[in-house]
Amino acid sequence: MARLSDQPDWTYLLREVDGVYRRGSAGGSGPIRGHQKRVRETLNRIVQADPAVEVREPCAQPVVGHLGRALDLAVAGPLAGLARALARVAPLLTWELGYRRPPPALARRYAYAELLGPRGPVRAETLILGLVLLAPGTTYPQHRHRDIEESYISLAGAWSENDAAVYAPGSLILNRADETHRLTVGDRDPCLLAYAWIGPVDHLAAPDMRLSKGRAG
Repeated sequence: MARLSDQPDWTYLLREVDGVYRRGSAGGSGPIRGHQKRVRETLNRIVQADPAVEVREPCAQPVVGHLGRALDLAVAGPLAGLARALARVAPLLTWELGYRRPPPALARRYAYAELLGPRGPVRAETLILGLVLLAPGTTYPQHRHRDIEESYISLAGAWSENDAAVYAPGSLILNRADETHRLTVGDRDPCLLAYAWIGPVDHLAAPDMRLSKGRAG
C-alpha cells in the first residue's frame, strides 16, 4: 500500500490545507483561532506518521458536472494554490451523498468527497478533510453533526449559512458541535467548500448524518 511520502500530489494538497489554517485570519475570534490550531496540529501529527494512501473507486454524482466550473472559479480566487492542488487529485475522488434517503432534489444538487479520514484516500482516524460541492440555487436543509466540530473554507461561489451573511471565497466558517445549520447557494455559480471535522474517533468513523426536521428551504 502506498504511503503519503510516495504521493506528491496528496502531500502538496495537505500542505496547502495546512497553510489555510495556519495563515488564515481568525477575525479576532478566540474559538475560531482555537479550531484552526486544533486542525493544523492534528493534521501535522497525521502527516508526520506517513499514513497510507488508498484511492477508492472514483465515483461521480450528478452535481459533479459543476466541478469544472467551481475549480475554474477557485483558481481565480484567493485560495488559488489550494484550488490547483485539488484539481490534481479531482479525477481520483469518490463523491457520495452520505444520507440513506436524501431528498431527491438534494441528491441531484449536492455531494461530498473525503480527502483525508477513515475512508481515505489519505487514511486518518482523528481528522476528516473533504469537499462539498453544491449546484447553483441549492438549499442544503438544516442539519447538524453530533459531537463533531466543523469548519468550512469557501473556495468558490456565493453562499450563506442560516441566512446570516453572504460568504465569499477565502472565508472560514465555524460550526460548533451539534449546532444546526442550513446552507443556501447563489443562483449564478456552483459553490465549492473544503471542510474539516474534529471529534471523537468513533463518531468520525461513523458520523450520524441526519437532516433536521423543520424548514427545508
